[in-house]
Amino acid sequence: MIPIRDTQVSTCFPVVTYILVGINLLVFILQMQIGFDNEVFFYSYGLVPAKYTVHEMTQYFSLGNQLFSFFSYMFLHGGFLHFIGNMWFLYIFGDNVEEHFGALRFLGFYLICGIISGFFHLLLNPVSMVPTIGASGAIAGVMGAYFLLYPKSRILTLIPIIIIPWFVEIPAFIFLGFWFLIQFFNAAGSGSGSGIAWWAHIGGFIAGIALVMVNKNLPQTGSKQKISRYTTKKHTPKLQMIVTSGSQDSPDLYGNIDINTIEAIAGTNKMVTIPWGFYKPLYRVKVPPGVKQGTRLKLSGMGKSMPDGAKGDMYLMVNIKNAI
Repeated sequence: MIPIRDTQVSTCFPVVTYILVGINLLVFILQMQIGFDNEVFFYSYGLVPAKYTVHEMTQYFSLGNQLFSFFSYMFLHGGFLHFIGNMWFLYIFGDNVEEHFGALRFLGFYLICGIISGFFHLLLNPVSMVPTIGASGAIAGVMGAYFLLYPKSRILTLIPIIIIPWFVEIPAFIFLGFWFLIQFFNAAGSGSGSGIAWWAHIGGFIAGIALVMVNKNLPQTGSKQKISRYTTKKHTPKLQMIVTSGSQDSPDLYGNIDINTIEAIAGTNKMVTIPWGFYKPLYRVKVPPGVKQGTRLKLSGMGKSMPDGAKGDMYLMVNIKNAI
């Protein structure tokens, strides 16, 4: 299952999320220059449990290196697919979690999740000599936070069926819950020599949930509000998912489309995903200039198909965010 986007709208530009992606990209480019088969590099900056527990190995690494490895390992990747997969999941789920915490706390949250996931892996694989690398543990923390904060959000998911792409909307708690179960069963069925740190994923996910609850009891410093003045988005998402409603007797369906005040005045174009059972997975919607709150846009023929062959229409009610 490949997540394409979520329905949870973020109103702020995810500065820290993009900075983290940028740092990971720079380190990945460095790795390309060094070579992905450079064992000395991975043992030096990856998380190797035996570096902390096996005396014959600990003597080759300084205390500074042992401590730094808990940070450095989460910015290293073993190849292009490993890198792009992690960064894509961070892009999908990071913006909303960053908006919840605020930029500075989100940075601390991300790093702590990565450290905790590393400790989790170390405790359950104490003598492993396999270097653990990747942002997966920290990103699992982001996914755990999303699971707790936005369980009713829906994830537009691509499920490849042989060569046919199938787009479906899956509730976040099902998508992320299924992901967590996969990690757990893989962790339970694999040995310490496995090339994937499944327990690190589990530890990061649990850490993300726990840190959300801890954050509720922390005093607010006001930095979140100050930074949000400069990061508030000026446009609504280009691609939106429409949750429709209608009656069984009518072929017509109804939903909402979000735009902001500037888009309402100037007009805009959006792409919307069509719910289950429709003929197109994506549909272009032209929002004319000068629309008002509550204006209904008609998508001809995009409603339900009735037994007699008649096709209904879809009506999208304009919802203007930050209306003046």
